[in-house]
Amino acid sequence: MTKSEQGAIESFYHNDAPKSVRMAIEGANKGEILNPTYPYPKKMKSKAYNQQMEDLQIELVKMQRWVKDTNQRIAILFEGRDAAGKGGTIKRFRQNLNPRGARNVALSKPSDAERSQWYFQRYISHLPSAKEIVFFDRSWYNRGVVENVFGFCTNQERERFFRQVLPLENGFKNDGIHMFKFWLNVGRAEQLNRFLARETDLLKQWKLSPIDIAGLHKWEEYSQSIAKTLTRSHSEDCPWTIIRSDDKKRARLAAIRTVLNGLDYDGKNFDVVGTPDEKICGGPEIWDA
Repeated sequence: MTKSEQGAIESFYHNDAPKSVRMAIEGANKGEILNPTYPYPKKMKSKAYNQQMEDLQIELVKMQRWVKDTNQRIAILFEGRDAAGKGGTIKRFRQNLNPRGARNVALSKPSDAERSQWYFQRYISHLPSAKEIVFFDRSWYNRGVVENVFGFCTNQERERFFRQVLPLENGFKNDGIHMFKFWLNVGRAEQLNRFLARETDLLKQWKLSPIDIAGLHKWEEYSQSIAKTLTRSHSEDCPWTIIRSDDKKRARLAAIRTVLNGLDYDGKNFDVVGTPDEKICGGPEIWDA
């Protein structure tokens, strides 16, 4: 965040945010801001969350051992609205994994040379090799949403992306890559509340970008782009998993359980893994604009 951008989030909150969003933030009780359509009245208690997360960490370590022993390749994509919890969820996946076999990919904007290439080209080299788990903190789906909202691509380029993306992902799968696609979705009031917290936290200001700030004025444009992207890039073989992430704790547990359920690793404790919470985790039909 540059000096000229400081205070931009607070200014949006006071001057431009919809009244219902401001009222939700002003009336929040200890950070309890949940979308009116969120299926739980309160966020998950820390005690229950910590116990489940501790048990699931053991399962993740088992899973990584299986990946290494059997030469598996895992690619996990995280997309979502700004401040939806992508980075925090990836952090919980990786916190006890061997970093030599579990890496994060978060690409910056493309260079001039990369802009002249086939759109997917710069992502291909980051796909997992044998024994690897790769987490994409945003991915090629930038073209479906962010680039469209801000005019960084033409309609023709976006249509070409939609024509190519599922055949490409099917190719990854047919070559043996296990791929998971997560869309984390957060309500508007909770998103703005998280932005306000970042703006005043010197340790987290780096998370705010000019795109994040400009995006606050483009909620509806984002909603339209997200809806079309989920529709055009979801299939039975390469599905999207939507997670409603107003409550970060429930969202993290649901994401981890989705991956563990999708892999046949050795020594799985089915009682611990359980099933993802269907109230907040499912296909595009549960996406809430």
